[in-house]
Amino acid sequence: MSFLRLVNKVVHYFNIESELENYDNIHYEILKGVVFKGTNLWILFFAIIVASIGLNMNSTAVIIGAMLISPLMGPINGMGYSIATYNMHLFRLSVKNFSFAVLVSLVASTAYFALSPISTAHNEILARTSPTIYDVLIALFGGMAGIVAISSRQKGNVIPGVAIATALMPPLCTAGYGIATGEPEYFFGAFFLFTINTVFIAIASVAISRFLKFPIFNVVEKGRKKQITSYVTIVIILILVPSIYFGYGLVKKEKFETNAKKYIASVSMVDGNYLLNSAVDATKKKITLIYGGLDLTPEQEADIKVRANKFELENPEVTIERGISFTGLDEKKQEIVQLHEEIVKGNQSIIDREAEFDSIVALPKTGKTILAEISMLYPQLEGCTFSKSLRYSTSSDSAQATTLVVFNVKEHHHFDKNDRKKIEKWLASRLNEKNVEVIFK
Repeated sequence: MSFLRLVNKVVHYFNIESELENYDNIHYEILKGVVFKGTNLWILFFAIIVASIGLNMNSTAVIIGAMLISPLMGPINGMGYSIATYNMHLFRLSVKNFSFAVLVSLVASTAYFALSPISTAHNEILARTSPTIYDVLIALFGGMAGIVAISSRQKGNVIPGVAIATALMPPLCTAGYGIATGEPEYFFGAFFLFTINTVFIAIASVAISRFLKFPIFNVVEKGRKKQITSYVTIVIILILVPSIYFGYGLVKKEKFETNAKKYIASVSMVDGNYLLNSAVDATKKKITLIYGGLDLTPEQEADIKVRANKFELENPEVTIERGISFTGLDEKKQEIVQLHEEIVKGNQSIIDREAEFDSIVALPKTGKTILAEISMLYPQLEGCTFSKSLRYSTSSDSAQATTLVVFNVKEHHHFDKNDRKKIEKWLASRLNEKNVEVIFK
């Protein structure tokens, strides 16, 4: 297969002309989503309240539900479609209705958060206050998926998925939270995220509408087309530049946190001091270390701080704090050591006593075991006495430990010297003792 045929085959698979709706139906579908009155207005109001409750209760499931029922995508697609087809009447209508929807949403969410007894900024709220270039990409490609679905007869479940991915409702509600709580950074951060989503969903609609060659609504002069293109470009630049800046900041922040974890692991134990806790503030490039143990010397603290340079942390502010200190116990150190030695000696004495007791208890059993084993070889042996004793001698003042084994032999049986030596040798090996005295009677 030639390269050209391969390219044509790929293009054929991506071709959606055969699946496109009638242009009139597409126009009607987009126009229907632009209008905010009656049903759409009520749905918008309910969606805003549901999203506000979800943010207030930090419930991801509730927030997703609000995104699914939100009708905010309609006028945004209308703005993009109208720019692509140069339908200025539809563009003005879309802007008007969208502005009205945004105003209603801000008022409703602000009222809710002003009345709510819970004013804590949970994770779901904080996540909507720091937009980046990644949000631009989500809005752009999500918006493309949305306008393609609207234009196709095979819509499937794409539009609800786009509503979740582009997340228009949560940042708008978070902006309302910022107004209600008097937190301008929350308002501006969330509203900027909402603006990013709005602009790039609209830009995606413009791009796909022109790619699919939707019919031009009005004949527009070349200069007017150029002017509209310039306006769109300016808006893109105004949104894109700060998004890239915030995205770069996010990457640096994540890199700092990753390197900080590696650095903290490397200083978890320093000369008898143990790291009890740590905290990382990537925004301020600050690392707090809390140690327990003996007081760190100035040299040790300096060494800990210098180690940070090996982990590409770019001169972080390292703060070392004391958790639990054992300093001041030096004068009692000898006493503690002596007490420890006495405890060790006491424990060893107990172990020795237990071993001695166990050996005494085991003595009767040893004689019984020996008799059972030896009687299999010499049935004429019918009894055994086993004991450990001390042997005294007139030639020495010290006693010698010895093991005494007395065997009772059945009547009319006799042991020769060879059998006696075999038994003595076996006993010495069996008991693992050198001094074993054996008596036969």
